[in-house]
Amino acid sequence: MFLINRHTLSNGLRLVHSQDDTTQMVALNVLYDVGARDEAPDHTGFAHLFEHLMFGGSAHIPDFDTPLQLAGGDNNAWTNNDITNYYLTVPAHNVETGFWLESDRMLALDFSEDSLSVQREVVMEEFKQRCLNQPYGDVDHLLRPLAYQVHPYRWPTIGKKLSHIAHATLQEVKDFFYTYYAPDNAILAVTGNLSFEEAVRLTEKWFGSIPRRHIPFRDLPQEPPQTEERRLTVERQVPVDALYIAFHMCDRTHPDYYAYDILSDVLSNGLSSRLNQRLVQQQGVFSQIDAYISGSRDPGLFHLYGKPVQGISLEEAETAIRRELDKLQQEPVGEEELEKVKNKFESAQVFSNLNYLQVANHLAWFELLGDASLIAQEVDKYRAVTAEQLMAVARKAFRRENGSILYYKAVR
Repeated sequence: MFLINRHTLSNGLRLVHSQDDTTQMVALNVLYDVGARDEAPDHTGFAHLFEHLMFGGSAHIPDFDTPLQLAGGDNNAWTNNDITNYYLTVPAHNVETGFWLESDRMLALDFSEDSLSVQREVVMEEFKQRCLNQPYGDVDHLLRPLAYQVHPYRWPTIGKKLSHIAHATLQEVKDFFYTYYAPDNAILAVTGNLSFEEAVRLTEKWFGSIPRRHIPFRDLPQEPPQTEERRLTVERQVPVDALYIAFHMCDRTHPDYYAYDILSDVLSNGLSSRLNQRLVQQQGVFSQIDAYISGSRDPGLFHLYGKPVQGISLEEAETAIRRELDKLQQEPVGEEELEKVKNKFESAQVFSNLNYLQVANHLAWFELLGDASLIAQEVDKYRAVTAEQLMAVARKAFRRENGSILYYKAVR
């Protein structure tokens, strides 16, 4: 495993660093502790809007992409319900360009009605394409509020309604920026061919003068335990029926997280997984099926999704899935099957940590969770999960009163 270094600036910005001399590149990953869960229920989609606005020009740099491209670099960003994450890669000899660019947009964006109008239209078009005009595109808007009644996970990252973005004002956008996009609400991960001493020097030089913004305390409403099964049936112009099931699970830092992740892999990771082997290949109930977890900071969801083959009703499809979930609650996963899943994870973990950019992403995320060095314990935590723990977690999670079921029917 790689050596991890840390440095915290007086304004609260946390630097985490790991040097990799096998590459001539450097990665900068800036993670802001703000996501869709930080939005007001009547002003959603702002974190995702900022993913776009942050590329529209900053205080002293009218165009973010051009200087980076001229330096031989590349960049991108993504947002989810928990965080907003920006990253760039640049040749080591031009690394200061990366620090300059990231620091200027943390200092202040070039707020203007024109920039907001352009990016607002981009985001609105994305909303239309992904959620309104794409088959099954509104599933998140249906399933999240079914599973969550109180917690802000009840709306998707892209926003609850198109109108929330359409009506976003420049002052609202400014307020959101100066509330959350600040050094004391950010983690800068630097990896690649750059020494720790140089990373500290450049971080202090370019970020040190940005004022701390005193992020407000967030006391998000916690979702109460679900006490009865929730169901919703909709009809849409889609090719075939689809079944969606969501069970409440623990948060990302809970010890049971690893058991949930292994359960999802036992069910659907690869062609030899249970759901694929039994319900697709052997019984022919589904044409495709999947199971996955949200892995969110607050208690998340264990998802199951499938499209039944023609002639199989959604009720029959659900019953078939229930049988497989019952087996996980009643019979321990065999040693060989469990070892196979653990081996797959370890392999994926090792290979992902060979890439300097992936390491930067991981360091920032684990630092937010509490400690970047926790990344070195991930394999051991998966290895420690037992068949007995899997049964206990399955019994806790797959109770009917803990589930939300969406029947997504094709209009006949």
